[in-house]
Amino acid sequence: MPAMPPANVEQLLKAISSEFDTLSKQLKVIARYVEAHRDHLGLEGIQDVAAACDVQPSAVVRFAKHFGFSGFSEMQKLFREVISKQISPGRSYKARIRDVIESGAGTLTSAAIAHEFLAGSIAGMQELQDGLDAVAFKKAVDLLAGANDIWLIGSRRSFAATVYLDYALQHTDKRIHLVSALGSMHEGQARAVRPGDVALAISFAPYAEETQTVAMAAVERGAKLIAITDSRMSPLAKDAKALLLVQESSVLGFRSLTSTMSLAQSLFIALAYRLELAYQPTTTQRTKTSA
Repeated sequence: MPAMPPANVEQLLKAISSEFDTLSKQLKVIARYVEAHRDHLGLEGIQDVAAACDVQPSAVVRFAKHFGFSGFSEMQKLFREVISKQISPGRSYKARIRDVIESGAGTLTSAAIAHEFLAGSIAGMQELQDGLDAVAFKKAVDLLAGANDIWLIGSRRSFAATVYLDYALQHTDKRIHLVSALGSMHEGQARAVRPGDVALAISFAPYAEETQTVAMAAVERGAKLIAITDSRMSPLAKDAKALLLVQESSVLGFRSLTSTMSLAQSLFIALAYRLELAYQPTTTQRTKTSA
C-alpha cells in the first residue's frame, strides 16, 4: 500500500495503470470501471459500483485501500472535487439518447437518429479536445518526425482510421507500411520491422487480437510504439512510448469514428507542420490528341 494516497484523479489513474498487471482479477474489473466511469464516479454509491462490477462491496473497499485510501469514500472525494469539470458531454449524451429511445421506441425518424448521432459525435469531439494529453501528442509527433519507416496497424473498426493515415503519410518522404492482415499474413509483415522504426497501432475494446499480435512483435523487434486506444489498461498501453486516449460515442450499439479520425488527421497536420511540407494540389494530366 502506498504511504500516501494519490492527490488527484490523474495521479490515481496513473497509479492504477502502473500496477494493473499485478492486480487480482476482481480488482482489474474495478480498475477498468473506475477509469471508464471517472466522469460520474463521484455520484455513485459503493453498492452501485459493486453491482456494476459484479463484485462484493468489500472488493471495492479493498481496491481503494490498495491505493492508499482508508476506504471507498476517501477515494470518491477525488472525483467529487472535480465533478463539475469531469462531467462529460459524451456521457450526458448517452443518458439522453437512452431516454429518447426508451420513451419513443419505434417512433424515431431517420432524421432524429441522425441528429442524435451527430450530437454524440460533437460531444465526443469536445471531450477529446478537453482531455487531449498535450505531452503525449507532442511525443507522438516527435516519434513520427524522427522515423524513416512507419508501420500502421489497425483492423476491424479501427481499419478506416489506419488507412486514412496510410494515405496522409504518403505525402511525406517516409517509408509507410500498412499492415493490412490481408490473407492473415500480418505476422509475416511484422518480420520486416527494424530497430528505430515507429509502429502506430489503433485498437479499442474488445481489442483486435491481430493488432495486439503485430504491435507486440513490432516492439520486440525494436520499434517504438504509438498507441491510439480507449484505456490506460488497454493491452497496447503498456509498451506505448506515446499513448493517445479516445472515447467514442455510441448510438444504438454503433460507435462513432469521428474523434478517432479527427485525432488521426490532427497527428498528420501537426507532423506536416513540423516537417514544413509544402502544399501540392493533386492534378490530373490529360494527353491531348489531334483529330
